[in-house]
Amino acid sequence: MKSIGSLLKLRNFKTSEKEIADIIKAWLAISAAFAILLTQADTPVFAKGFWGNFQVNLIISSLTVGIGFLLHEIAHKIVAQRYGCVAEFRSFDSMLLLALAMSFTGFLFAAPGAVMIQGKVTNSRNGKISAAGPLVNIALALIFLIPILAGWTASGMLERILKYGFIVNSWLALFNMIPIWNFDGAKVFRWNKRYYLIIASFAVLLVAGKNYIM
Repeated sequence: MKSIGSLLKLRNFKTSEKEIADIIKAWLAISAAFAILLTQADTPVFAKGFWGNFQVNLIISSLTVGIGFLLHEIAHKIVAQRYGCVAEFRSFDSMLLLALAMSFTGFLFAAPGAVMIQGKVTNSRNGKISAAGPLVNIALALIFLIPILAGWTASGMLERILKYGFIVNSWLALFNMIPIWNFDGAKVFRWNKRYYLIIASFAVLLVAGKNYIM
């Protein structure tokens, strides 16, 4: 049985101008929505300094939330294509607009889009395709965490990027592993309950670990 790691190798990776445009659109929109949310925590909209703080938070969000979302979806795509499926990301434009609007209220629900898959997808293949996204978020969380634990950062923007990147990707992994509806977790659970428990437990530990780095 092929491991998810071997399936994630970039072999015969195919994309299109439409997919690239949708990924960029979703990345920018979700990064902007989270940047607005972050900025409002300290500076009310239209208050002096909002625009400057927003620009800083947009950089932080694009390198943490944006990267987490982008690589999560690409992981699904790569594994699906390795199984010979046609797989392309499509943005949900109405949900992107809703996310931007909601960010001004201090609450955000983000469903920027999904990878559309056509081809022979068995229960096992569907489970592996679905597991790839949360696993990438777990890997990203660890990448952000290592410099923090090693004490390689000083206070400032870099520290904010690392801490926020760790927290966001930990939550993305855990949220997507909820075993209900069309979440990744439901598909992984149907495929292999042991692997589901391992991935979900790891995500829980990472989320719990945020209390030790803040």
